[in-house]
Amino acid sequence: MAGAEDWQDTLGELARRRDHSRAMGGDERVAKHHDKGKLDARGRIGHLLDKGSFREFGTLVGGEIAADGIVTGSGLINGSPVMVGAEDFTTLAGSIGPGGNSKRYRLAELALRERIPMVMLLEGAGFRPSGEHYGRTPTDLLAQAQCSGRVPTVAGLFGPSAGHGALVAPVCDWTIMTTQGAIFTAGPPVVKESTGEEISKEDLGGPSVALASGVIHNLGQDDAAVLEDIRRYLSYFPSSAWSYPASLPADDCTGPRPTPELLEIVPRGNRQVYDMRAVLDVVFDRSDWFEVQPKFGSAIICALAHLGGHPVAVVANQPRVMAGSIDADAADKAAHFISVADAFHLPLVFLADNPGMMPGSRSERQGVLRSGARMFAAQTVATTVKLHVTLRKAYGFGSMVMSLLGFDNQSATFAYPGATMGAMSAAALSRASHAAEDVEEKLRQAEVDASFRSAGHLGFDDLIHPEETRDALLDALSRGLHSRQAAAQPVTRSTITP
Repeated sequence: MAGAEDWQDTLGELARRRDHSRAMGGDERVAKHHDKGKLDARGRIGHLLDKGSFREFGTLVGGEIAADGIVTGSGLINGSPVMVGAEDFTTLAGSIGPGGNSKRYRLAELALRERIPMVMLLEGAGFRPSGEHYGRTPTDLLAQAQCSGRVPTVAGLFGPSAGHGALVAPVCDWTIMTTQGAIFTAGPPVVKESTGEEISKEDLGGPSVALASGVIHNLGQDDAAVLEDIRRYLSYFPSSAWSYPASLPADDCTGPRPTPELLEIVPRGNRQVYDMRAVLDVVFDRSDWFEVQPKFGSAIICALAHLGGHPVAVVANQPRVMAGSIDADAADKAAHFISVADAFHLPLVFLADNPGMMPGSRSERQGVLRSGARMFAAQTVATTVKLHVTLRKAYGFGSMVMSLLGFDNQSATFAYPGATMGAMSAAALSRASHAAEDVEEKLRQAEVDASFRSAGHLGFDDLIHPEETRDALLDALSRGLHSRQAAAQPVTRSTITP
């Protein structure tokens, strides 16, 4: 008769192989990794997920190469399921072998099948030189591309990431790195061999480079900070495009309230500077809103916030940077952010205060019109709830990319009294037309009256007192959310991106 002792040898072998995989690169390499102030791959997963929720798959892939250099599985973040993969730098520098490639593909496949977010924790050297045959093994990027716009995808970078593995990050919706992170097409040795250029990994793709180029969205001081920000970012999103974002329980911060502080924050004069971040602090439920890509295209603020407990995506001009003029970087940042928000049904709140697209030869060389067209395309095809407020001014194409143009499927458009708009400011128009002094005065008066004339022709739904800003947006959002009378579905796009 069979008994438990019959299983001992087999289960003992399973335990031995599991222990080998969980030891990663061995005690010495793991200790060296920790000495750099880093968590190892399994430590990162443990910190990211709700305690005790991780369930690994592919543990034995790779044989003597522990987990084939990547730990994969599922778990919970804030009680919601996610798929997670963590490259193990202590095992062959986290490089990708045939087995690891299959695990990465399976990870994305399961994320899409189960309709849950996918998180990749990166620190690896790309595909490893191998005598093994890859053949027509599907690459993980094919599966990841299928996830785009259907399930949230996030990447964290904790060290150098090169080659194929590095491509995972820009294909994701949102990326964040530590101060020890670096990302590049090929590392310094390959660059030296290919081009003769000698360069450090920091100068090639460290934080200062990756943030300035826009390849990486956010920066965290260390592993723990990055992992906490990943949890926080995902808290604003639904599990997939087949569901709507979850609202927070009602409390003292989520209800209506006047915003008289805005009379002190927002100057009446168009030429005076103020910080739009202070406006966000007042208008939304709490001042702990989450800014996306703050070091890139800083003339526009892109942020995740709550309004009445509902997650929203905020696109706001920043008058402290180039007077709020929109340059190519700001437009590109906003276009991507708008597309991600729309894909996962986050309402969009536009707060406009800009003198238009950034003029000048440098701006033109950067392709500001193409980038502006990209932002315009993203916002005008957005199917989610759209709300707009012009605080002081929005000129020319700079108004259209900020969803000011009437009859563009907004749920509400508001402006403050005295807000000015048009092809250009009166000062610019008078200079361009060499207007006489009396004509210039008339142009300025017309500019002052513009908001009232526009309201008289329903250019806005209404002019509002600054004290009414939060309540007007909250009422419009509550009404707009009633459009959700059918099950959520992925967004279908037909616009060709400029």
